[in-house]
Formats: sequence, structure tokens, C-alpha cells
Amino acid sequence: MTAPRVAAAGGSLIAVGRGIERRRAARRPAAGVERLAGVVVLVALWQVASSTGVVDSQTLAGPTTVLHAGWQLVQDGTLQSAIWVSLRRVLEGLAIGIPVGVALALVAGLSRVGDDLVDAPMQMLRFLPIIGLQPLIVLWFGIGNTAKVSLIVLGVVFPIFINTSAAIRAIDPRHFELAKSVELSRWATIRHVVIPGALEAFLVGLRLAVAVAWLILVFAEQINATNGIGYLMIHAQEFFQTDIIVVGLAVYAVLGLLSDSFVRFLERRALQWRPSR
Repeated sequence: MTAPRVAAAGGSLIAVGRGIERRRAARRPAAGVERLAGVVVLVALWQVASSTGVVDSQTLAGPTTVLHAGWQLVQDGTLQSAIWVSLRRVLEGLAIGIPVGVALALVAGLSRVGDDLVDAPMQMLRFLPIIGLQPLIVLWFGIGNTAKVSLIVLGVVFPIFINTSAAIRAIDPRHFELAKSVELSRWATIRHVVIPGALEAFLVGLRLAVAVAWLILVFAEQINATNGIGYLMIHAQEFFQTDIIVVGLAVYAVLGLLSDSFVRFLERRALQWRPSR
């Protein structure tokens, strides 16, 4: 068989294969539907267990009871107010923690002296349990909003620092040599070499940081809180209102999922230049 016929046959096989893949994709349900199916099954089993008495309502309220409690909180505006307060705390923690983590990563990643001065203390501090730091945080900042945001900042800094600094160190040294040979300034080198080289790892660290922020918020809002989702849950605990507790947990989960989806959207947009995207 001649080369042109081989090429034509190969092209035909590729076209047939692509057609089969398209037909299979058309028959498959959307990815979001598949992911949602597992949640629906779990909620259905939960409702059945609650309705049949397998799970006592005092131990764990059923889905319908939880929805009713959530709707009541929405109607009187309590849930919206609590969500805004909690969201603001997370945003404040991220707004402070992300720049601090990036700055420390640049110092540690771009010079050996900076690495010696910054990396070792950061590696030591990241093994300290943040919950164990609560007494010091309360002594330093009191029991107000500053203490809660400070705990979130501490949780956010470390994943940003570790992922970004590791990515900076992994950049090919020849890129820095080229930047030096064309006499790029320090800022220009960071802009044209460091940021593109470390962007993917930074976004991974950002996803971790967002998740950590919501996890720490659950704990932080239990420190003498007077508002927020955590306050609703603590107040409900005193009166054995498991339905409101579950509403709070569900809100935390949904907000965390939405935050992660937003970061993944940013990742797709920022890394759309990659061939694999």
C-alpha cells in the first residue's frame, strides 16, 4: 500500500473514532447530572431512614424538616444575614492570607538567603495546630471578629506559600539566565518568568486555601460568636435543634463548593493557553 493510501486510511480511522466518541458523549448524561445523582440518592436514603424511624429525629432531623427550617430562616432574613457575615470573614481572611503567602513564597523561592530565612520557620509553623493557637489568638486580638479572621489567615497562608514557593524553585534556571541576559529588571523577571511558571501551582494552592478557610471558619465562629452560620449552629445546639444544625452544615458545604467552582473557573481561564486545556 502506498504512502498516500496509508495516510488516507489513517485519516478515515481517526474520523470514524471521533464519530464514535461523539455518539457516546451524546448518549451519556451531562457530567453535572452524574455528580448530582449521587447526592440525590444519599438524600433519598436519608429521608427513608428518617421516615421509617431508623434514624431518630432528635438525633438527626430528616431532609424535609431541614428544608422547612431553612425556609423559615430565609423568610425572616436570619440565614441571609448569617451567610453574609461568614462569607465576609472568609473573604477578609483570603484577602490578607493570599498576598502574605505569595510574598513569602517569592522571598523564599528567588534567593537562597530568603529560603534559609523564611522556609524553615514556615515549615515549623505549619505543623502547629491552628486550633491549638486559639488561646494565643484570643489573648492577642480578643474574642471579636479580628480573632476569627486571624485564624483564617493562618490557615490560608501555608498552602499558598508551599505550592507557590515549590513551583518557583522548579522553574528552569535557564529562564532566569535568559532574563538576565536580556537585562530584565527584577519586577519584569517576576512578571514574565516567575508568574507564568508558578501560576498553575499557585492556583492549586488557592483551591486548598479556600477549602481550609471554610473549614477553619466552622471552628472560628464558635469562639463566642454573636453572628454568622457558626453562631446559628451553636445557638441551635443549646436547644437540641438538629434541623438548624444541619442547615448550617449544608450552607457551609454549598458555599465551599461554590468557592471551589469559582477557583476552578479562574484556573480554566488563566491556563487556557496550555495545549491540554
